Amino acid sequence: MQKSPLEEALKELHRRFKGLTTGEVATYIPELGRANPDHFAICVATVDGHMYRVGDHRVPFTIQSISKPFTYGLALDDLGVDAVGAKVGVEPSGEAFNAISLEPVTGRPRNPMINAGAITTTSLIQGRDRDERLKRMIGMMQEFAGAQLSVDDSVFSSERETGHRNRAIGHLLRNAGILEGDVDPVVDLYFTQCSVLVTCQDLALMAATLANGGLNPMSGERPIKPENVERVLSVMSTCGMYEYAGSWTYRVGMPAKSGVAGGVIAVLPGQFGIGVYSPRLDEFGNSVRGVAVCEALSREFGLHLLRPPVSPGSVVRTSYSLAQVTSKWRRGPAETRFLAENGGAVRVLELQGPLVLSTIDIALRQGLSDLGPGHMLVLDCRRVSAIDDAALRLLAKFATEAFTMGARLHLVQLKGGSAAMAEHIQRLASAGVVMLHSAIDGALEMCENDMLGHGGLAHEPNDELPLGSLSLVAGLDSAELALLAASAQRCVFTAGARIIRQGDASDSVYLLVRGHVSVNVDLPTAPNGYRLATLDAGVAFGELALVDEAPRTANVDADSEVVCYRIGAAAVATIASAHPRIRLTLTENIARDLALRLGRANTEITALAS
Repeated sequence: MQKSPLEEALKELHRRFKGLTTGEVATYIPELGRANPDHFAICVATVDGHMYRVGDHRVPFTIQSISKPFTYGLALDDLGVDAVGAKVGVEPSGEAFNAISLEPVTGRPRNPMINAGAITTTSLIQGRDRDERLKRMIGMMQEFAGAQLSVDDSVFSSERETGHRNRAIGHLLRNAGILEGDVDPVVDLYFTQCSVLVTCQDLALMAATLANGGLNPMSGERPIKPENVERVLSVMSTCGMYEYAGSWTYRVGMPAKSGVAGGVIAVLPGQFGIGVYSPRLDEFGNSVRGVAVCEALSREFGLHLLRPPVSPGSVVRTSYSLAQVTSKWRRGPAETRFLAENGGAVRVLELQGPLVLSTIDIALRQGLSDLGPGHMLVLDCRRVSAIDDAALRLLAKFATEAFTMGARLHLVQLKGGSAAMAEHIQRLASAGVVMLHSAIDGALEMCENDMLGHGGLAHEPNDELPLGSLSLVAGLDSAELALLAASAQRCVFTAGARIIRQGDASDSVYLLVRGHVSVNVDLPTAPNGYRLATLDAGVAFGELALVDEAPRTANVDADSEVVCYRIGAAAVATIASAHPRIRLTLTENIARDLALRLGRANTEITALAS
């Protein structure tokens, strides 16, 4: 089986940097010095739930400082931005992870990524006692990792026995009024969170959960609130790599965090999370291979966060009007002519990629170019990968203003955004300000019905059209039409009845004078049939029976109570033998209708492909 190109690229990076043996394994925590310096793994987890693994991805190691952003997110969830911000800042310190970096006036640690800030953050986790707080912290990390995690007791003991500097930091925080109560339980809890065992693939999925707005792409769990994910990523961007943070942002450009056991995570929001494990550290305490791999990935695949991921101008995939592309509803001659002449009042924009402030602005500007009273704009969002609240707010405002001026916005397969914005859009839909659709054909059909209604061409469902109004018999004189009518059988079908079955003999033509029917084909992938078209009163079906005896190629079902005039092909042949102009006229009308439909199909293909 052929390997994924991304997996092959990761294998090549692993081969390239396996020989990079500079740096030293951390020994200031004695137990960390026991790590195999040659262990090396790279994992990438995508936001749609796929994992790529290369190297020693199953080797467990302690999470260390990579726990800090996740604990910070839990504290924000527990207490909120203001309460946490009163205790720890968000400014980069430009100093080592274990620096004593407190603000001169407030005594706050400068950010939650240095040890002073992380110890403070740990103290803010809510719980009745240490055991409950630890359980909540590990539970939160497990939801991020999608795996059961445990504490390495030997590393915890080693940290506890040698962590005098962290205890000193704790007492300074206590002296500044940042920590409250006994220092030792807080520092011990901090040592414990750093001693949680993870693998490289655990780290990649933790990073991917951040990349996915806080939703684990494999388990569907949400460890922290979405609004706190961007705060966590912001602090990771400016402070996650300590004194190397500026160079990291310059060279790699992704929010990241390292740990002295050799782990590194990097996050590309909306796309994937990266985990790298290699115990050899540089002078900043970052994994040498981890930094090298992330720099290479960013450089070679254009992953820098400040590099535009998509050109805003490409948000509109294609644009067409109802005069060019219609719904699957085949209407009578008068309605068809009206829609062809007036369909320019309905503009359809097929959108793609992420909808954010810049891209939705471009789409709406295009939609506004010819929007006026009685006009409709359809935004087809089937190919939209994501939409944020800013874009939804603009859509809601646009819909309201359009409705006020007598126009209407239709949205097809709109999904995404916060629950609050989704409710707001739904309220607008309930009020008729915006129309929501699950399929583009439904949107086009509704626009057509509205146009026909405003144009006075919508007929009542119970109206029965005169037989002579159908295009199939256009050109016949009254005597010729009377001959056909005398041979026709008036048939009434209830809703749901099957009028023609796929595979049956072609022996009759049906002239639809009331109601509407659906044409569908049997497919293995569509148990209830795949709809090809809906035919309205004024249209004939099964007409090829007059020129071809091949079996029926589709089913025809009554969607409402239907009235048809059924004329047998044999009866038409008998009449035509005495009146050859009747066959000639019917054949010409069939050919004309097929030519019109073929031309229409060509117009639609051209519009959709442009």
